[in-house]
Amino acid sequence: MKQFHSFGWYAARIAPYLPEEAFRPVPSRLFGGLAYMLVLVSSIVTISLFDLHWLWNGLLSVVIGFCFAGLGFLGHEILHGTVVKRAWLRDLLGGIAFLPLCTGPKLWRKWHNATHHVHTQHEELDPDAWPTIKRLAQSRFLRWIYRIPFPIRAAFSFLSLAGMFTVHSLHMLLHFWKEFEKGSRRAVFWQFVLPWSVWIGLLLMIGVEKWLFAFVIPLLIGNAIVMGYISTNHRLNPLVPVNDPLANSLTVIVPKWVDVLHFNFSHHTEHHLFPAMSSKYYPLVKQYIKQLWPERYHEMPMTKALIALWKTPRLYYEQTELIEPREGYVYGTLGNGLNIDDLSYKTKENVVVKQKMVKQK
Repeated sequence: MKQFHSFGWYAARIAPYLPEEAFRPVPSRLFGGLAYMLVLVSSIVTISLFDLHWLWNGLLSVVIGFCFAGLGFLGHEILHGTVVKRAWLRDLLGGIAFLPLCTGPKLWRKWHNATHHVHTQHEELDPDAWPTIKRLAQSRFLRWIYRIPFPIRAAFSFLSLAGMFTVHSLHMLLHFWKEFEKGSRRAVFWQFVLPWSVWIGLLLMIGVEKWLFAFVIPLLIGNAIVMGYISTNHRLNPLVPVNDPLANSLTVIVPKWVDVLHFNFSHHTEHHLFPAMSSKYYPLVKQYIKQLWPERYHEMPMTKALIALWKTPRLYYEQTELIEPREGYVYGTLGNGLNIDDLSYKTKENVVVKQKMVKQK
């Protein structure tokens, strides 16, 4: 794909086909959040008050973890302004929804809405983009990481999904701290501290063992579910000079009932075309994208996307390729030669990188 278009270019051509209500907030999405919250609170109360067998506590941990993820997806939607429009209510509800994953609304809107969405898959400006071989050559830490054999790195990368969202949130807090106005920093700080205060307070109330089932295990499960989606959103796509959602984003296919539980979070290309639209209407947007630009649109079953992530490296080589620097194996990206059914590679000798790695040994 050589010609890029901005998300506004696509949106302007699809918008006339969409009903007027698609551009209005959908407060009824909050009923799903209420259901998640009721199940979550009742499960935590059950673990706290009763001395259940660890198998029952483990089952409740899974339920709570699914609720953590579901509320995270709803929080994402709320903070885009697609559920309620009043800013104070948006931040309040979004903060409650993101409380399980320990992320504050002001930080999220700065990191995700104002930066990631504006600069998606930009080599330097997208805080969620993966590094390039240029950054590898400049970073001793990255060179150390990429000296580790690829199968070990791939396994660790997938295991780290169980904590990556919460850890990355802390990283983003430090990354963007100086960009917040001094008057906003206090709110950003307390929005970070409050969720942890709630969960640490729960620890003091119920003890370590029950806290592991009520919070720690669910946090790992919630992170894994959320990051399972996020890892497929862009990591198989190229870095791009223009924020073109059909080039830099991927929609994954999951069962319909999963889409209902996860607020259509699988429709990620559609979300980048219309971030201020309720995800309720993304299946309709998808229909029109596939009618107008079928050759540009990227979608695949989520399982295939995760397998492709497992088998390909996470280091960009010249924006449109992924490279495993230890061996010089180069893979394409979506729209640039990556065949999901045949994840073959070509070999390139990268003498500079190999020499730098040798120096670090």
